[in-house]
Amino acid sequence: MHFEILVEDQSGKIALDILIPKIIGKNHTFDVKSYKGVGRIPEKMSYSVDASKRILLANLPRLLAGYGKSWQGYPAVVIVVCDLDDKCLKSFRNELINLLNACDPGPETRFCIAIEEGEAWLLGDISAIKKLIPKLKILC
Repeated sequence: MHFEILVEDQSGKIALDILIPKIIGKNHTFDVKSYKGVGRIPEKMSYSVDASKRILLANLPRLLAGYGKSWQGYPAVVIVVCDLDDKCLKSFRNELINLLNACDPGPETRFCIAIEEGEAWLLGDISAIKKLIPKLKILC
């Protein structure tokens, strides 16, 4: 299986380049592609976005459509990792799913939406983790 991972920034790529091999093992391949910000999903599913700007959500319609067409029958999955920021989780997730459903064919895709507490855990922000889970026992 091949994992194509799209992240909104360079720091996410650096972290995932270290973590992913430990998660998927040696029998799979992966590529983490970083972008210069998350941006917004275009209102019209236009594929004419300036790809050189490297904004993740602005390019996502074109990317998913391309993976869907070129990966038919190929064992691969696209994983989109982005921050929730100030968006409503339910409506943001629905926008992403609608975007994927507009692709014909659509690639196998998973959306991973990071929230501040998740990032705090990844970065080891103990005080933020304790606020999120007060009963958590920290060993360090």
